[in-house]
Amino acid sequence: MTLRPTRRTFLKGSLATAAALGAPRFGLAAFDGSAGAEILVALFLRGGADGLNLVPPVDGADRGRYEAARPNLAVPASGAGAALELDRGFGLHPAMEPLLPVYESGRLAVVLAAGMNEPTRSHFEAQDFMELGTPGLKNTPTGWLHRHLATMGDLPAQVLVPSLAVGAMQPLSLLGNFETLTVEDVEYFTFATGPWQWNDAQRSSLRRICSNDGTQTGLAALQAMNAVDIVEAYSTGTYRPAGGAVYPDDPFGRALQLVARMVRADVGLRVVATDLDGWDTHEGQGDGSGGYFAALAGSLGRGLAAFYTDMEAAGHARRITLVAMTEFGRRLHENADGGTDHGHAAPMFVLGGRVVGGVHGQWPGLDRDALFEGIDLDVTTDYRRVLAEILVERIGNPRIGEVFPGYEGYEPLGVVEPREAVPPRRASGALR
Repeated sequence: MTLRPTRRTFLKGSLATAAALGAPRFGLAAFDGSAGAEILVALFLRGGADGLNLVPPVDGADRGRYEAARPNLAVPASGAGAALELDRGFGLHPAMEPLLPVYESGRLAVVLAAGMNEPTRSHFEAQDFMELGTPGLKNTPTGWLHRHLATMGDLPAQVLVPSLAVGAMQPLSLLGNFETLTVEDVEYFTFATGPWQWNDAQRSSLRRICSNDGTQTGLAALQAMNAVDIVEAYSTGTYRPAGGAVYPDDPFGRALQLVARMVRADVGLRVVATDLDGWDTHEGQGDGSGGYFAALAGSLGRGLAAFYTDMEAAGHARRITLVAMTEFGRRLHENADGGTDHGHAAPMFVLGGRVVGGVHGQWPGLDRDALFEGIDLDVTTDYRRVLAEILVERIGNPRIGEVFPGYEGYEPLGVVEPREAVPPRRASGALR
């Protein structure tokens, strides 16, 4: 990896050092011109989430087909543990009930039967395709989020953290980006240089040495110190969510709470990538309303509901767009091990203050003749269509031909409120 010194790199260092050494916190949004900037949060549900149980049909002929295919796993349509009513004959898994008020307020969109038309049942291959933004191509040199940042226009140099990855490593969607701050747990994201009473002086001395080093090693060390300083200054200590929001006390809840901290700190954030793992439910999935899958769906619902409540009460919801996707759904029929095998299409969720709520997209149906390869829910909405609409209409980046090379025929689905008319552009030049 080649580390490139930029004006932002060194400005980050000076501002972060001032914060770490106890300087009063100041309104960075006003300083860098980023107040009110749109923020995209990309949430990946890793493992292939069972979309037919997250958003099951609750009436009509497909309800009967769904129940017949899943005699033990089907989410009930009525009675105890019934699906929560949405629109168009679909429901929401009851464990996601905390999210229902957001849907009812019109700020949660569900996109049916989304995914890739490049069929693969490999987790690794499907995740690579989706995160690179080039289904069918695994040798793309950069991820779609990086290409978005590279084509959206120059960011002010004063922006401290344009992109944040919450997890153990930087995801493939940000491949090629050298300014992403990657944090798994803020409590362990630290840089100890000795006894606490010497720490500040030693850090300052080490920073001066690295600043004058001029080598890639020196720059890498400087960037590491900058990252620690930023996290320590803005993301540690007691956090009080706005609006009485309560995040689940689990890794996903803590990840979203970190995102909320960074949004409210006004460090210039533009893009966030995070995950919720564990959706590969080949066995022991649990019945329709309980068990392992229900616990995972509950974490998803509680986390998203808390995040939206926090952002809305803090005045940031209208500039946040969160999109959740998974590499593929699960097979229509349950298997003999009380689970479901790798499928094809799955729903996407879009949440935010400028989202057009409701159930979107074409439903292909569960009739055998309508199923992909006779066994799976078919894809009717290319996942890039949803992402492209967010980029064009909310973020203001019309260069979707460069963000998603090879993707043509873009047309908005209507999941977010449009901004001023900005025609999408075709790709030009090499991938960045």
